[in-house]
Amino acid sequence: MRACVPLVVVVLCGLAWAAEGEPQEPELEEEAEEVRANNLYSAPSSCQGRCHEAFDKHHPCHCDTRCQEFGNCCKDFESLCDHEGFSRSSDAITKEKLLSISEKIYRADTNKARKEDIVLNSQNRIPPSETGAQVDRCPEPLFTYVNEKLFSKPTYAAFINLLNNYQRATGHGEHFSVQQLAEQDVFLREIMKTAVMKELYGFLHQQNRYSSEQEFVNDLKNMWFGLYSRGGEEGDSSGFEHVFSGEIKKGKVTGFHNWIRFYLQEKEGLVDYYSHIYDGPWDSYPDVLAMQFNWDGYYKEVGSAFIGSSPEFEFALYSLCFIARPGKVCQLSLGGYPLAIQTYTWDKTTYGNGKKYIATAYVVSSTQ
Repeated sequence: MRACVPLVVVVLCGLAWAAEGEPQEPELEEEAEEVRANNLYSAPSSCQGRCHEAFDKHHPCHCDTRCQEFGNCCKDFESLCDHEGFSRSSDAITKEKLLSISEKIYRADTNKARKEDIVLNSQNRIPPSETGAQVDRCPEPLFTYVNEKLFSKPTYAAFINLLNNYQRATGHGEHFSVQQLAEQDVFLREIMKTAVMKELYGFLHQQNRYSSEQEFVNDLKNMWFGLYSRGGEEGDSSGFEHVFSGEIKKGKVTGFHNWIRFYLQEKEGLVDYYSHIYDGPWDSYPDVLAMQFNWDGYYKEVGSAFIGSSPEFEFALYSLCFIARPGKVCQLSLGGYPLAIQTYTWDKTTYGNGKKYIATAYVVSSTQ
């Protein structure tokens, strides 16, 4: 394990918050440990021949998939290794390209909430050291007001229809009806009509990731809605369920990174907002909040979420990062402010030509 470094985003280079964040799935962490124990390599001062190797604490610099997150990569990591994605290194999606396309997606989100559409009551902010205390420091709900006319927009309506199609407890297989499967297609069809997703597809097409829009949509359906097993039963989870709807595993809330889901559950009395550790620098929506809450008896220590973004905006940014930087920290820019998203791949099963499902995706950092 990395000595003295917790599984968090470290406060470096202007990062505004460094909470414990979403822990890596235990299964993924165990697999990573096994790889570390069985991988030997040389040339510790360079990434030549070492790209995406196992972490070894004895080396002065590193080339593993998380070295950018911990700030300990070798100097030549970006030039030699930082080109992972769904295509060849000759089609590399560079950091500069990610910063540019994320700004275009940000500007294209015309379905986002306006300032007057949402009134937040963030109340008490706590230090990261207190996130595990499970103390409710906010007597009032997080959302004072939401203009629910937003929810009549086609992408919002299609998104909301998906949220209750899942059993939140892992270990219970998901069995979709014909209507529920159709709702997945409706959601994808509606978001592909938006400028946000057209920007994303155009960019990925230019980067030789996809040859047609239909290929892109088919891949999104597999990576986000394809089922795999987090618990004891086959097909009990998916990237969409985990990230947007939320799950319960081993008595804790996992995933649940969506403001619409939070608002609807809070409105029903199922979510109790406890506190927050971070409020983003944006003076309009979308913004970012990292918070603590209780979901119908289960606690979420740190749950980061965009606030006021359209469903297509979140779906686009998470998809972009998963495709361009799978299993890594993905550096973006929104309205001139830097932001990072962490994704993890589900490594136990694959689809298509060995492609991996999304295990999780969430905001890990921003600056003020």
